[in-house]
This record gives sequence, C-alpha cells and structure tokens, in this order.
Amino acid sequence: MATSLRSRLDRLRVDLTPWRSSHDFRILVVAGSVFFLGGMVGYVALPFQLYQLTGSNFAVGAMGLVTIAPLIVFGLYGGALADHVDRRKLLIATGVAQALICALLLGNSLLDNPHVWLIYVCGGLNAIATSLQRPSREALLPRVVKHEEVPAAVTLSSLTAQVGQLAGPALGGVLVSTVGVTWAFAVELSGLVIATSLYLRLGSYKAREHTTPPSLRAIGEGIGYAFRRRDLLGTYLVDMVGMVLAMPIVLFPAFATEVLKEPKLLGLLYSAEAIGAMVATLTSGWARRVHHQGRAVVLATIAWGASVGIAGLAPNIWVAIAFFAVAGGADMVSVLFRSVIWNQTIPDEMRGRLAGIEMLSYSLGPLGGQTRSGLVADLTTVRTSIVSGGVLCVAGVIATSVWLRDFWRYDARTDEHAVRERELRAGRPS
Repeated sequence: MATSLRSRLDRLRVDLTPWRSSHDFRILVVAGSVFFLGGMVGYVALPFQLYQLTGSNFAVGAMGLVTIAPLIVFGLYGGALADHVDRRKLLIATGVAQALICALLLGNSLLDNPHVWLIYVCGGLNAIATSLQRPSREALLPRVVKHEEVPAAVTLSSLTAQVGQLAGPALGGVLVSTVGVTWAFAVELSGLVIATSLYLRLGSYKAREHTTPPSLRAIGEGIGYAFRRRDLLGTYLVDMVGMVLAMPIVLFPAFATEVLKEPKLLGLLYSAEAIGAMVATLTSGWARRVHHQGRAVVLATIAWGASVGIAGLAPNIWVAIAFFAVAGGADMVSVLFRSVIWNQTIPDEMRGRLAGIEMLSYSLGPLGGQTRSGLVADLTTVRTSIVSGGVLCVAGVIATSVWLRDFWRYDARTDEHAVRERELRAGRPS
C-alpha cells in the first residue's frame, strides 16, 4: 500500500535533470525568477496608480490599447532579430532598456502630481523592450538543454518564474497599500538590474547557420510557417480566445475594493492564479505521459474560462481566490503543453520568429482581454464583466477546437515535426 502510494507520488514529482545538467539553464531560471518577482510588483503598482489618478476601469484597461501596436510590430521584428544575432547580447541590451524605463516610472511617482501621459508612454516603451527581449529568451531554452529534457525544462522554468509571480503580487499589494507605488517601482527596478546582470554570465548563443537579416521577408517566412502548421496555429488561437474573452485581472482593484469590500486582500487576489499555477506545476510529473498535447491545451483552457466565470459569482473574496487559483492551475497546464509543442517541434532557425509570434498571442490576448473587461465593467458591472467573460471563453474555445480538428488530434509520438526534431537532436538523419 505504502509502496503503491510512493510510486504514485513519484509520478507527480518534478524532474530536476535540466537543473543539474545545464549551467546556462540555471542562469535563465534564476534570472527569470528575479525578473518576474520585480515585474509582478510593478504589474500591481502601475494599474493601481492609474486607477488612483483617474478612477476609471477603462483608463486602466486602455494601457492595453497603448501597448498593442508596439507588441505587434516589435514582437515580430524581435523574433526575426533573435534568429540573426547573439541572443545573449539581445537579452542584456533590452534588460538595460527596461531598467531605464522603470526608472522613469519611479521618478514620475515621486512627483506631487504624477503625469498620467508619462505612465502610458512608459507602458508603450516597455512593450517595445519586452517584445525585443522575450523571443530571444524563449528561443534559448531548447539550446541549453537536451531534446528529451524539454518538458522538464519547461516545467522548471515555469515553476521558478511562478515563485516570483506568487510573491510579487502579494508584495506589490502590501507596498501600494502601505508605503505607496514608489517603493513598488523601486523593487521592480532592482529585479531588472539583478536579472540583467545574471544574463552577463550566459554563454554566447549566435545563430548556428547562415541567417537572413531581420526584414519583412524574414518575418513573413515565420508567419507563413506558423499558418501552414495547424498544430502551432491551434496553440496560438486557443490561448488568444481564452485570454481575450476571460482575462479579469484589470478588474481586480475594483473587484476587491468596491464589490468584495476587501482592499487589503488585493495582493492575494493577484496571487491566486500564481498559487494555482504553482500547485499544477509541482504536481506536473504526469504530463510527461501525455502525448495528445493539443487536446490537453483545449480542455485546460475550457477549465480556465469556467473557473473565472464562477469566481465572478463569488459571495466573498476567499471563494473568489479559490476559483481564481483553479483558473491559474488550468492555465498553467495549457502553458506547459503549448510550450512543449513549440520547443519540441520548431527548428532552431525559425525559433526566434515563432517565439515572437507566440509572444504576440501570449501578450495580445491578455491585453485585449483587459480592454474588453474594463469596457464591459464600465458599461455594466464588474461581476457581469467577469462572469460573461468566462461563459464566452468556454464557448469560444469549443468552437475553435471543432474548427482546428488537427490540433485536437495532435500526437507527439507521430507528428512529423516532433519526429524530425527528435531525430536531429539525437544526431540521426531525419
């Protein structure tokens, strides 16, 4: 009995092999944790400051409108750039830029009357820096670990980032409600400086073969490749549908203070999804036995939407936190399987461009969702916005999966792209 229970628990345990075997993977993981810790503190501070200055949910959600164009343009360009230059140097340069932008926000917060327009400008500039950085960071992961270690590396990378995501919002909530947003921006700036310093210790990761300089043609090649592969198209579209229709985070300040009457627990509301995501990651050992990864993405995203909708009906903040935690766990499962599909099937010479496209789907979906949530909340109520988003998400994801049946049937054991990359990494001709 005890042996059987131990065996079941072992199947859930996170695989630490990539952490033990790769020095550069450890650097990426630690830097990512620090980066997310500081970033999530700022993630709480910036909308809180906007809401304080304007009193408008739409004004908070409008930050999404400001950043959409930079994310689209520079996300695609950053992906093409990541396939052409040393990815380490790009991480460092964009990290320095992000730190300077955060310093501007910090300085603005020290003014007697902070400029709202400057907050939007910094949001747009930060979107540019993030768009140029993230494709390189994402494209590095398969380079620093073995092919068979990719699922474990994705899990570990997500887990350590979640430490920052979990502690960051809680710390941010405490800081903005006690000592103010200035200290929150100072913590974010410190995280950016430390993470960028760690990137200096990475090895060089230049393109392996002759590459095409960043251009419209290079970007077009990446987009064309993504659209020809319905398995990749499914990972983008399912996530975007889920996020656009059911992203409630922009409403958390109003939900905690005006609806649930618990402003001091705002930080926990922000942390709830990270708690659920961490639990899902810590028990993700079962994921290595899943081969129909597209199906898993669809079911997890449906669970995300349903949980968000139920959270919107919560009679108190603790019930809301519980269901947002379930939503975070479901979203983490979706992230895990999407990442495995990307990292085990995309050739290295296309990885930066596809990471740029992935970043757009991962970023534009929540930004669009924030805009939708804020607008619907201002037109109706905060609860109506959250609940309707969950219902629409479930319906939208089901419709998308019916349309993309190839994604639903995806099998990592037989997919031609997964087989090719597996053989290439094993040193055999494909």
